Amino acid sequence: MSAPLAIVLHLLLLFKLITPVTFRHHRYDDLVRTLYRVHNQCPHITRVYSIGRSVKGRNLYVLEFSDYPGIHEPLEPEVKYVGNMHGNEVLGRELLLQLSEFLCEEFRNRNQRIARLVQDTRIHILPSMNPDGYEVAAAQGPNMSGYLVGRNNANGVDLNRNFPDLNTYIYYNDKYGGPNHHLPLPDNWKSQVEPETKAVIQWMHAFNFVLSANLHGGAVVANYPYDKSLEHRVRNFRRTASTPTPDDKLFQKLAKVYSYAHGWMHQGWNCGDYFPDGITNGASWYSLSKGMQDFNYLHTNCFEITLELSCNKFPHQEELQREWLGNREALIQFLEQVHQGIKGMVLDENYNNITGAVISVGGINHDVTSGKHGDYFRLLLPGTYVVTATAPGFDPETVTVTVGPAEPTLVNFQLKRSILQASSGRRAPSGGHRGRVKAQPRTTRRKEPEGKLPRRGPA
Repeated sequence: MSAPLAIVLHLLLLFKLITPVTFRHHRYDDLVRTLYRVHNQCPHITRVYSIGRSVKGRNLYVLEFSDYPGIHEPLEPEVKYVGNMHGNEVLGRELLLQLSEFLCEEFRNRNQRIARLVQDTRIHILPSMNPDGYEVAAAQGPNMSGYLVGRNNANGVDLNRNFPDLNTYIYYNDKYGGPNHHLPLPDNWKSQVEPETKAVIQWMHAFNFVLSANLHGGAVVANYPYDKSLEHRVRNFRRTASTPTPDDKLFQKLAKVYSYAHGWMHQGWNCGDYFPDGITNGASWYSLSKGMQDFNYLHTNCFEITLELSCNKFPHQEELQREWLGNREALIQFLEQVHQGIKGMVLDENYNNITGAVISVGGINHDVTSGKHGDYFRLLLPGTYVVTATAPGFDPETVTVTVGPAEPTLVNFQLKRSILQASSGRRAPSGGHRGRVKAQPRTTRRKEPEGKLPRRGPA
């Protein structure tokens, strides 16, 4: 074989390996094949796993990107994207498949920005939360006459109205006193939600997610909590009733990051609506009860926004490439936002990790907790803050910290056992893991996949 011919064949093979996802709609089997193809192309930085099954038994597959797939590295934040929650809102599904291919391809091409993102972040991508609804919508196609066909799951339930309602409790607690974070679920919550919702809640319990976005269609705007207002309002009833969270300024910044990195969202005029800067408080737009966005904030450590990405819920295939180019930079920039604020380890005097320690920030009535590895993450805007770590059986520790605009500030806590606890002779609860405060995260990584979510093959 001649040298020029060998070079041509080599280039053709290389091109075949890195060819991006075709700009087309993917039915369930195509989606599964795409996820496993990306995994096969980048086996050392990806993992495919299922968080559960839909009503009709379809796996809810997640593609993970990390330099150590299946392992939580202390001080490395977890972030997630969720698409296709409403089965007939399909652009998010296709964008997340394209993002998966893009991350793999750019990592292999030694793109330093993407390599750093994968090395410093554990990224989880759930392209479709409602695969059953999608199949119903796809059977009718982009020219569907029924605006809501395929929106709900196979039991006819809107999954974004199916999470336990924690807003009522937080509004009560704000007025009369009570917890402002990790609100408990009703004892019978599993019997009140759909299989897809249950799977996502258990997913949230398995991983200490820090940042998230769920992708929808029907408008073009970045929507942030709270979604549920104190006064119930219906959509298109244009009376300002903004219901901000204690982290309202931070949420506005997160929403603006996406909006201004997007090709046209920030312009404000889209789909016959006008949203200044391309963002909106959810309740100010219309009140939504039992939504996933508010649930993340009230039940977990995760800050989630909702991205409405297209006027047409089921865009024509010819529109997909333009939509990808309009969203690509925004999708990457949003992931990078997880690296801001403060983070650190919470340890006891013997360097045992303390799980469930509460991290409070003065002036912001919303706390986060340390994960089972003893690490915590608190997203914050640049500024100076008074931060306190507390845990049962230990004396609290308070520090003043200055947060910059770039990398997160490392703030470790080493709590001393309280005198009362020590004199009683009882051991205070801790995570049981050992590790030095200044140890590098990867020296403590586990050998087994974290999260107890089974890895399954295609179905």
